[in-house]
Amino acid sequence: MRGRYDRPTPLRVLRTRNVLGALAMALALTLPACGGGDGTQSDAKNKASATDHNEADVAFASSMIQHHAQALQMVNLTLGRTLDPKVEQLAEDIRAAQSPEVETMAGWLQEWGEDIPDTVLDHAHGGQDMDDMQNMEEVPGMMTGDDMKALEDAPDKHFQTMWLQAMTEHHEGAVEMARTEQEHGLFKPAIDLAGTIAKSQTAEIQTMGQLVSN
Repeated sequence: MRGRYDRPTPLRVLRTRNVLGALAMALALTLPACGGGDGTQSDAKNKASATDHNEADVAFASSMIQHHAQALQMVNLTLGRTLDPKVEQLAEDIRAAQSPEVETMAGWLQEWGEDIPDTVLDHAHGGQDMDDMQNMEEVPGMMTGDDMKALEDAPDKHFQTMWLQAMTEHHEGAVEMARTEQEHGLFKPAIDLAGTIAKSQTAEIQTMGQLVSN
């Protein structure tokens, strides 16, 4: 079984850049029919709507729900571990921020008549391999099932470093997704949330870099 965490070496960067670029290109092509504009960030800000949404908003909410759910699962893996208090606080900060964001985005999808995606935290999918869940390969920064298992099984002396490295990559994926929404989204609350996610998770990436180097 392949995994990234056989030893506490730096994690490989997930190869999702091409997928994200393709998604952004597809969204740019569909935007004129959904709300107009050339797909630039300034255009998105100028045409943001308090009520209307487009395909980029749906893609953002659907993917970010799955992404946040995995982050919360990673936070759950810290329970019972011996960690630096700053790492424990970081994990709780992630839980406090992302749990309500999942509820908010699920509410948007329900209002728009869109399906709420299955996640690794759903009771019905609690034992399901994440690699088999629909569209998981399209979500930037997501860990594979093997990676999560290796992190869960890591000895205490390696767990904290591995967790910080994994969460850093995970956050990098979220920041990419948030910036795509800022550029292509129409629904102002979703664009605003994307801005919040990009800002907060960029700051947390910097914090985790400092914690790894200590």
